[in-house]
Amino acid sequence: MSPFISALRLIDRYFILWLLIVSCIAYFFPSPFTGISPWIPLLLGVVMFGMGTTLSADDFRLILKQPVPVLIGVAAQYVIMPGAAFLIALLFRLPPDLAAGMILVGASPGGTASNVIVYLARGDVPLSVTMTTVSTLLAPIFTPLLMLLLADRWLPVEPWSLFQSIVQVVIVPVVLGILVKRFFPVAVKKATPALPAVSVLAIIAIVAGIIANGADQLLAAPIIFLAVMLHNLAGLALGYLAARLLRQDEARCRAISVEVGMQNSGLAVALATAHFNPIAALPGAIFSVWHNISGSLLTAYWGKKKIEKASASGMTADS
Repeated sequence: MSPFISALRLIDRYFILWLLIVSCIAYFFPSPFTGISPWIPLLLGVVMFGMGTTLSADDFRLILKQPVPVLIGVAAQYVIMPGAAFLIALLFRLPPDLAAGMILVGASPGGTASNVIVYLARGDVPLSVTMTTVSTLLAPIFTPLLMLLLADRWLPVEPWSLFQSIVQVVIVPVVLGILVKRFFPVAVKKATPALPAVSVLAIIAIVAGIIANGADQLLAAPIIFLAVMLHNLAGLALGYLAARLLRQDEARCRAISVEVGMQNSGLAVALATAHFNPIAALPGAIFSVWHNISGSLLTAYWGKKKIEKASASGMTADS
């Protein structure tokens, strides 16, 4: 293994550590990072392009083979997280910009890091990947609609502008990634070891830019940390509960829990920066850090627990 590949894997493996270190540096020494904000859409596009290069036809076939768990998961994604964000914003009486930012996180699709967390948690990885893909492709419709329904009481929302931005920074890069993989498979295979690290660096840069520009607001509204943590934990718990109540097996329950609780907070940050006050991007930046921490704690717990064989109820699971 070359030193270059080893360095890239080191970046990828210790993603959370690098994210915490750079976030702290950006908070206490913001000036080197304040110029990142205009580049956030491009950085997110890089992440979504990388996601596109990982997709295959199998990710879409699962929708036809097993539509019920996919439907349950995506429905939970777009009901639980926006609803929880709305209620938490009311409960904590968040300022309008932060309330809108919370709901924007809740209305975003599943995060790409969730697939790794599901794998480490012994969950249903194909379901996780399919849920991420489907929720991402549905984002141009559901994210603007949910923002209009839930956030308009705090700030004016322009759904058409949000739709256009999501298509530009999410759908177009994902489709390009799929096409590049289809027509240049050899090149993509050679670049595959570097792609996760590139995405990690892009996410770290996005979070650092937002924290650097919002350091003063973080001091003024520390309650947002608690609100974001509660939002994430509500998604993880309610996602699992919804799947369990609808009689999904343990592996699927874990996948749906993680998919619901972990959001594409980079998209929330990009949309907040482009369409609202930059302060609205703070919930997304904090969520980016926290959901990776909570996800890692969850894998430490679930990773040690084997999944029991299904009972006669008809549920199936891996052991």
